Amino acid sequence: MATATHVPLEVYLRSEYEPAAEYVDGEIVERPMGELNHADWQAAISAWFLSHAKEWNIRVFPELRVQVTQQNCRIPDVTVLDRSLPIEQTITQPPLAVVEVLSPGDTVQGLKHKLAEYSTMGIPQIWVVDPDDGSFERYEAGRLSPATRFEQGAIQFDVSQIASLLQS
Repeated sequence: MATATHVPLEVYLRSEYEPAAEYVDGEIVERPMGELNHADWQAAISAWFLSHAKEWNIRVFPELRVQVTQQNCRIPDVTVLDRSLPIEQTITQPPLAVVEVLSPGDTVQGLKHKLAEYSTMGIPQIWVVDPDDGSFERYEAGRLSPATRFEQGAIQFDVSQIASLLQS
């Protein structure tokens, strides 16, 4: 049985992990590795938002550290920031949106915990994409529900449009 290594948050924030790892309750937690379809969706979602970045006054980043609580840092697959937020190396203000693309190693319990932390931080748009069937779900009020439309202020579109950017 592996022993968890507890490290201070400051040490985590100054360190790089390959592959990228999250910080949960004082422990370094490896993220499940995605496969080609995961990477394809992550790239398509990033490209979709980037293609509208000036119009929607946003910044878009894949795999960016977000400090969701004083104790935990998560790394969403895609993070969408309001351009008016201050520039930070680790995000401490709620992004406009985060998107998680499911990986084979994701667990329901782990995903629920992560989504709840995003909600507690005050992130208004929390999305989960299943790369196997291209379905989108939105996390709201403590539950995931199938959704087809992204609506956050001036940012409005049918999520099915993102599929046109898939490479495979």
